[in-house]
Amino acid sequence: MIDVERHIILTINAGSSSVRFAVFRHEGRLSPRLAESRIDLRDGGEQGALLAFLQTHGIADVTVTAHRIVHGGGKLTAPCVIDADIEAEIARLAPLAPLHNPLALRWVRACRAVLGKDVPQIAVFDTGFYAALPEVAATYALPRDLRSKHGLRRYGFHGLAHQAMWRRWRRLKPALEDGGRVISLQLGAGCSVTAVDRGTPRDTSMGFSPLEGLVMATRSGDIDPGLLIYLQRHEGLGPEELDHLLNRASGLLGVSGMSDDMRVLLDSDHPDARLAVALYCYRARKYIGAYLAALGGADAVLFGGGVGENAASVRAQILAGMDWCGIVLDDDANRATVGDEARISASTGTTEVWVIPVDEATVLAREALNVVQQNLNEED
Repeated sequence: MIDVERHIILTINAGSSSVRFAVFRHEGRLSPRLAESRIDLRDGGEQGALLAFLQTHGIADVTVTAHRIVHGGGKLTAPCVIDADIEAEIARLAPLAPLHNPLALRWVRACRAVLGKDVPQIAVFDTGFYAALPEVAATYALPRDLRSKHGLRRYGFHGLAHQAMWRRWRRLKPALEDGGRVISLQLGAGCSVTAVDRGTPRDTSMGFSPLEGLVMATRSGDIDPGLLIYLQRHEGLGPEELDHLLNRASGLLGVSGMSDDMRVLLDSDHPDARLAVALYCYRARKYIGAYLAALGGADAVLFGGGVGENAASVRAQILAGMDWCGIVLDDDANRATVGDEARISASTGTTEVWVIPVDEATVLAREALNVVQQNLNEED
C-alpha cells in the first residue's frame, strides 16, 4: 500500500518525437520537481533511457508512475491504475493514435521492467478533458448506426496541455469567473487549438484521431476526404500507405520537402519553406476566428508548446491582422518572450495574449495523487 502523504512520483510524457521525464516528492503537498529531462527517442531504448535518467539524478525510490496516454477512447475518460484490461484497451485504440499509444505502452512496459510490477502506474488521458464536449461539437455528420458501432466521434487531444494553460491563466486572472473565455494553442510537433468557456471545453481542433485540425510537423491536419478517395483510386494507396502519408510524410515536412523542424524552416529562404510556415500560421488563424465565433469573443489567447513558447515570428504571423477583433500584439514584448511566461498583447487590445509554458508534468503528478488517494479511500 502507498502512503499518499509521503512518496516519489515519476511522470512520463511520451510525445511523437521525444519523451519528458519529471520527478516530484509528495509529503503532505507536492514539491517542485526534483529532476526533469527531455530526450529525443524515436527508435526504442526505453529501459536504458529510464535507467540513465534515474541514475543520473539519484532517484531510487519511485513509488508511483504517471503516464500521459493520448487516446483513451469512449471508455477511458478518467485517470486510472493501469492493469491488464486498461493496457489492452490502450493497445486496441492504437490505430487511432499510431504515433502515441504504441509508444506509451512501451514506456509502461519499460517502467514495469525497471521499477518492478508492484509500483503502480497511472494512466492520464489526453482525451479526458474533452469527454463532455458538447454533442454538436463532438458529432460527425455520418449515419447514426455507423457512429454508434465504431465510436465515431470527435474525442479531442492535448487535453493535459490545454488544461494546464487554462489552470495557469485562471490563477493569473482570479477576478475572471473560472478564467472566462479562452482560446489556447498547443503548438509543437503536434498542434491543436481549444475553445474553453469558464473551464469547460466547447470545441477543439483535433477529432477522432490526432490528425484533424492544424498543420503539424508531419501530420496533414484538415484535409478533404474526397482527396483520399482520389488517391486510393489513382495512386493505389491502401490503408497503411495513407496512414504513413497523413501521419508521417505531410505537414511541414511534406509541404517544405526539407524538414519538419520549424526552426529550420524559419531560417530558410526557400519558397517551399516559406509556404509551409505560412500555411501553418494561416490554418491556426482560421481556427482562432472560428472559436471567437463559437465563444462569442475571448478574454485571452494563450500560446504553449515548443513552437508556441519559443517562435515569436510564428505567433506574430498567426495573429497578424486580427486587430478587428481586439487582438493586438505588442511587437517588442512578443519578440522578447522566448520560453517564458509573459503577456505579449498591447494594452489597446480587448483580448489579452499570453505565452504560458505548458506544465503537463504537474498535471500528471496531481492526477496520479488523486487516483492513489481514491484507491486508499476505497480500501479503507
